[in-house]
Amino acid sequence: MKTRIIVDSTADLMPDIKKRVHIVPLTLRFGEEEYIDGVTIDHKQFYEKLMESDVLPTTSQGTPHAFVKEYEKAKEAGESAVVITVSARVSGTYQSAVVAAREYENLYVIDSGTGTVGHGILVEFALQLLDEGFSAKEIAERLEEEKKKIVIVALVDTLKYLQRGGRISKSIALTGKILNIKPILSAVDGVIQMVGKARGSKRGNYQLVHEIEKAGGVDFEKPVLLGYSGLSDAPLLKFIEDSNHIWAEHTEQLEYTTIGSVIGTHAGPGAVVVAFFKKQEI
Repeated sequence: MKTRIIVDSTADLMPDIKKRVHIVPLTLRFGEEEYIDGVTIDHKQFYEKLMESDVLPTTSQGTPHAFVKEYEKAKEAGESAVVITVSARVSGTYQSAVVAAREYENLYVIDSGTGTVGHGILVEFALQLLDEGFSAKEIAERLEEEKKKIVIVALVDTLKYLQRGGRISKSIALTGKILNIKPILSAVDGVIQMVGKARGSKRGNYQLVHEIEKAGGVDFEKPVLLGYSGLSDAPLLKFIEDSNHIWAEHTEQLEYTTIGSVIGTHAGPGAVVVAFFKKQEI
């Protein structure tokens, strides 16, 4: 039996990976304006609106009905399915996928425990297993184990959006702006948390490298994906230059993509995000 991979639209994927999966879109709202993620608004348009808007956008979870539509397509094609969703700690999308799956066989729902490019590398790893001939059940079992090794860390350029989202106080944001503080964020147990900070972008890049090394280093046998928020990849390219010693001996070209609404709303433009599977348990 053939297997299809189904994901929600919060997974940030390289174009060649996106072509191979079936996507359940979430809904974004800027005040009264509603958009279908990845359908009626793309990442460029999202950041343009984020920087122009006085209110932060909100994301509505994927609905059971939206998942049923994808499950029906798999059933009609005679295929099994592996469904990989954004962390259940930040969205009800996983629960919607589970509820929708109750009437179907040969269908496995995975809570990625992460988001954005972290979600993306788990999807990419699932496709690698599919290409190697693993069944849907076997892929699901492997993903449940391997997702525990995913590390996602981000260097944020501004405290403005963390303050607007209520994650830090206005006074801390003001002090951070004066001192040029760059926070380091990580997805810890499926929730975005601040794990460090640095003064200036260069020190921020070094601190990001430190977080990567502290996590146990990168397993280059599995997917690695970098991302940037906003309209320019310049901060990411500078980070790649500053962290060259991590990648130089292992890969000729690092893959990177734009970051969507899950982290983008809180990080704002100018963030650098790194997702990888760690080499060892710490």
